[in-house]
Amino acid sequence: MVGAGFKPALTKALIMKHINTDPSRIKEVLAKSLEMQVLNLTEVSALLALEDKDLWMETLDTSRRVKEKVYGKRIVLFAPLYLSNECTNDCLYCGFRTGNRDARRKTLSVDEAVQEAKLLSGRGYKRLLLVASEHTKLAGIDYIEKVVRAIYENTDIRILHANAAPMSVEDFKRLKGSGIGVYQCFQETYHIPTYRHMHPTGPKSDYAWRLNAMDRAIEAGFEDVGMGVLLGLYDWRWEVGALIAHSKRLISKYGFGPHTLSVPRLQPAQGSQITNSRYMVSDDDFKKIVAIYRLALPYVGVVISTREPAGLRDELLSIGASQISAGSKTSPSGYLHDGDTEQFEIGDTRGLEEIIGRIVSLGLMPSLCTACYREGRSGETFRHLAEGETIKNFCHENAVLSLKEYMEDCASDEVKEQLRKLLDAEFTKSANGLAERFKLIEKGKRDIHI
Repeated sequence: MVGAGFKPALTKALIMKHINTDPSRIKEVLAKSLEMQVLNLTEVSALLALEDKDLWMETLDTSRRVKEKVYGKRIVLFAPLYLSNECTNDCLYCGFRTGNRDARRKTLSVDEAVQEAKLLSGRGYKRLLLVASEHTKLAGIDYIEKVVRAIYENTDIRILHANAAPMSVEDFKRLKGSGIGVYQCFQETYHIPTYRHMHPTGPKSDYAWRLNAMDRAIEAGFEDVGMGVLLGLYDWRWEVGALIAHSKRLISKYGFGPHTLSVPRLQPAQGSQITNSRYMVSDDDFKKIVAIYRLALPYVGVVISTREPAGLRDELLSIGASQISAGSKTSPSGYLHDGDTEQFEIGDTRGLEEIIGRIVSLGLMPSLCTACYREGRSGETFRHLAEGETIKNFCHENAVLSLKEYMEDCASDEVKEQLRKLLDAEFTKSANGLAERFKLIEKGKRDIHI
């Protein structure tokens, strides 16, 4: 089971009572992470129990160093594309819930999904996360297959990922066969009583079916899967420990665990029944969670959504986050029109270009690259490349090339000048044929990557 060795009662009081958080012990744990080693649950518990402010400053800095050892300075950018808000579940915290009688319901036609993808492609996005509500008749595998095929055939989007309801192995095989890169699904909460309360009706009320979704996806051929919990439903220390335990079980069984860990935090939503959770996560604790994910599983991509405010997201980029969404809309047709009912409220409303400019100003490298999924750098192969500190070589070069494309095709004059300075600096220090590749891009060639 996922929580073997990690009991629900292991909340703050028990962690503080039983776990060694002496400075020497914490420094040992940090040193292990810097060696790109996955932490065991006792070591994770030491970080969960840590309260010393000075040690936390060191921990956050170590998280940054681990991220840079794995990925360098690069920050991956993407956008979600919501396909439907018609759902058969009644998740108490979600705007899509069946109990939201004020919801304006919408499922995109295949053509509408293509139009949204074209718009996003025109803004410079190369990867999209398709988000589908759970409705087997309206947004099931038959529908998703048609959407994926149409977007690939009719737009310049290079990779599609999917956040969709758990499926059977047979349907996961179809999803993988359609060309989806990462399958993403969040357990929401690993605390069973809380899970049952939050998901009273609908297919999602089956805790075990959702818990084992990653096993079925991997058995169907997915090597890259994305996981997460919705922070604020239950004690964050329990949730973070359980998610890491789940990840470690996958690593033990398959040789690789999640490709990404997302860090969504509970936000207001139309029709939500959760108005004041006792488990709300503070900004300081949120930073700790990002760091713990990075240190516990050094190779994973840590994803921060636009649920969070702009200033906090910027800060998290210098702590350990490696992927962020940009310019997001959380309703179907949200990009082309005002959209219908949203899943949750957005905290960071900046568009892609503004976020690219901000990333550059922070001394980091924006990336619109999609190469790894199409070059077979996935699953156990990706994990070993990351832990061996070599994936960053691919990441950096491909980030530079994708940014050169963006500068040529989409950037405003102001951002273009900002990017030109960055790329000129990369050009002067590169010994890997950037000059020839840059010339090809300037002549109109696209999708150059290693």
